[in-house]
Amino acid sequence: MRRLNLIGLALIMPFLTLPLPATTATRARGRAVAYAAPTTASAAARAAAERIKAEKIKEDLYVIASDEMAGRDTPSAGLDAAAKFIAERLRKLKLKPAGDDGSYFQNIELRRTEIDRQQTTAHLGERAFRVAEDFLPASSGGGAAEGQLVFAGHGWVVGSKGLNAYEGLDVRDKIVVVAGDGRTPPPGLTLKDISDAPAGSWETPVSYAQKHGAKGLVFVPRDFPRRWRYGAFAASRPAFYPARLADEEDEDAAGGGPAAEAPALPAIIPSASMLDTLFEGERADGARVLRAAVFGEAVPGFALAPSKRLRVALSLKVDRARTQNVVAVVEGRDPSLKREYVALGAHYDHVGTGRPVAGDSIYNGADDDGSGTVSLLAMAEAFARGPRPRRSILFVWHAGEEKGLWGSQYFTEFPTVPLGQIVAQLNIDMIGRSRRAGDTNPRNRMLTGPDEIYVIGSRMMSTELASMSESVNRSYLNLKFNYHYDDPHDPERFFYRSDHYNYARKGIPIIFYFDGVHEDYHQPSDHPDKIDYRKMEKVTRTVFVLAAELANADKRPAVDKQLRAALSGR
Repeated sequence: MRRLNLIGLALIMPFLTLPLPATTATRARGRAVAYAAPTTASAAARAAAERIKAEKIKEDLYVIASDEMAGRDTPSAGLDAAAKFIAERLRKLKLKPAGDDGSYFQNIELRRTEIDRQQTTAHLGERAFRVAEDFLPASSGGGAAEGQLVFAGHGWVVGSKGLNAYEGLDVRDKIVVVAGDGRTPPPGLTLKDISDAPAGSWETPVSYAQKHGAKGLVFVPRDFPRRWRYGAFAASRPAFYPARLADEEDEDAAGGGPAAEAPALPAIIPSASMLDTLFEGERADGARVLRAAVFGEAVPGFALAPSKRLRVALSLKVDRARTQNVVAVVEGRDPSLKREYVALGAHYDHVGTGRPVAGDSIYNGADDDGSGTVSLLAMAEAFARGPRPRRSILFVWHAGEEKGLWGSQYFTEFPTVPLGQIVAQLNIDMIGRSRRAGDTNPRNRMLTGPDEIYVIGSRMMSTELASMSESVNRSYLNLKFNYHYDDPHDPERFFYRSDHYNYARKGIPIIFYFDGVHEDYHQPSDHPDKIDYRKMEKVTRTVFVLAAELANADKRPAVDKQLRAALSGR
């Protein structure tokens, strides 16, 4: 489960943040057809589900969450070892590989960025600022810049909307301060509003600055407090991002064409203290510039005092690394329907090693998401032993969920099966913990009980999927389905925090199964000896039976609800 506010590489590279959901996210991929959800789980599905055993789940989890896997960070040797363990099991089960080049692995090339802290500096006159304390690098490469400061408000130029934040400003040979991250539209506009405008009638803050001769950029992003909460940590170690996604997002941000090919200007994010220093004695102070970024307050652009010249030197080493999703298929038996897929997903990564707690620095991630990882293995074995369903079953173990849903974003942008043929996606992320009777620990307050699981998203896109989920559960193990978080406006934002989200934004109906945050969440103490394996067995069997019924149904569940309002509020 991705931690709320964890933004990975975007902490130091704001151009590479996840895109806002596109309007295509609202497209219904299922046909609007009459569809009757089954009222009972079939005898065949029940019988196959009985093969899923708590004892085997436990055996596998003690491997996946062992110290030898070193917390399964993305990328890491431990994560690669977990991928090989999964792939070897799939090979023995004779599941069809659905990765690259006939393998089980969908390879993901990562861009690795590391800051040289000694050579990365900033100065205003004689005042020196230190990286990770006073500023963060915010561009995809290194470089140096020196120049007078110019404040350009939100920085956007959109002719069709009457916006020109650069009006009256000469930015040549200057360093431009922008109240924003350079790619998020100003308040009241969406990316679609801007991209729908006539070609050549709009510029991002970055493309305008580059085209008009600016030397560098200073960003004050809308999520400024969050950037600084994790900024020093991000700047102290190498950062990674999927290179192919980064390249596509850079093109999207610049609108394609020459601006997308222009070299990035040196850019930084200042601390609040550094921002105050930059704007001391100016017509707008640092606090007002920060309010403009965070709350959208309108502040006209202006040139700062000529005596204020900022010098920035960024030394960033950029090279390549790799990781992988693990992908396999149980091929359906129906000559026509086997071209459609019921997708089952979990993320097999966790957060690696880190700050020791009680002498333990390995964050094993038994529940998060070792529990989902091995439940998928159990379901793969049950489906492999037959009988095969009519539709195919797609299994995806996603990498990089903890870094920002990388693996699922990569898979849904570059799918190894036709994305429009996925009829539903069932995501399992943390299903192994239960709140014991009499537990008064406030950190376990929202943890579900032994016969209970949070169900998120089933009712957001497809009435038919929700109905089928409920009826199959009632007729089978009758778990308590808790819908507390089944709301895109839930303050905890769980709908946005696991891999199902990237399928939903492509118009695929989803269900997310989740046991709740607990005292060992993202701690080294998330160990396999704390797992409720009987609960895992029950939840895994329940998901298996629903997947089997979806795969055998005459029609795919129709998408009859629009997520535009919910997703645009992200």
